[in-house]
Amino acid sequence: MNAFTPGSLQVVTALLAALAFVLALGLAIVRLPPLPAGRAAAWLLVVGAVLLADRAATAEPAGVRMLAVIALLLTAMKAVVGVESRTRLSARRWLAFAALWPGMRPSIFRTLPSAPRPGAARLVALGAAHIVIGVVLVLLGRAVWSTSRSMLATAALVLPGLSFILHFGLLNLAAGAWRAAGVPADPLFRAPLRSTSLEEFWGRRWNLAFAEMTAVGIYRPVAAVAGRSCGVAAGFLVSGVFHELAISLPVRAGFGLPLFYFAIQGVAMLAERRLQLGSRPWLGRAWTIAWLLLPLPLLFHPPFLRGVVWPLVGLHP
Repeated sequence: MNAFTPGSLQVVTALLAALAFVLALGLAIVRLPPLPAGRAAAWLLVVGAVLLADRAATAEPAGVRMLAVIALLLTAMKAVVGVESRTRLSARRWLAFAALWPGMRPSIFRTLPSAPRPGAARLVALGAAHIVIGVVLVLLGRAVWSTSRSMLATAALVLPGLSFILHFGLLNLAAGAWRAAGVPADPLFRAPLRSTSLEEFWGRRWNLAFAEMTAVGIYRPVAAVAGRSCGVAAGFLVSGVFHELAISLPVRAGFGLPLFYFAIQGVAMLAERRLQLGSRPWLGRAWTIAWLLLPLPLLFHPPFLRGVVWPLVGLHP
């Protein structure tokens, strides 16, 4: 876990102060007059937040740098979606949305506080069950490594295990907690293996927080000016850049590979619209899984695995 151990209390204090600064500035930005002033200020905040995170954690291990960049980047993006959706919340509701929920739809926090929403207990139970599954997969991955030293087999267990813990576990717990508080929060990952197209996977099933963010903050503004295809291309381009910041920047290596992965996804998604796979769900599912998994080593490249993933689960290949 050394990759995730801050060097000093001063570093933790500095990062928390930076996070509080970005939250406060985001609240101020969403109260600016309508576009373009608010849009420009929000994107300047995004750039500044990344620079601030990297600067504050520059001497820290890769895991700490990754968490710092992700936290400040996504917090700054709350200002972008707030400006683009023209949603104004009270300071208390804004802080709840920006600091305590990974989703990117500020409008759902207009109901806070209110009567509990149905489904809260089910989401909490589902999240807890997924965490157990994730822990089992990670432990199996560690066992496979200790017996076979197979990096591929270990990754095939550890990466899904971490996804079960975070994406389908902790995030479902968060959604359940907010539903109990009266916020209509929904799961952000919705049965992705049922996808029969890349468009369905990226747009309606996998990481809906990121999908909402790119749709509101990037796709719609670009598509309104340059058309749908350019909007899709811009969305995947920015997704690639953001994953470079979260994956390659912390380990100071592998630059360009996550961007290439998302470029492949964008091209494949535009191509599938011409292939009309909807009438053959089995073919659409095979198409989707192939394009997602075959280039996956570009996204989770070896420097990231060595610098972040393996230390997180206690492996030191």
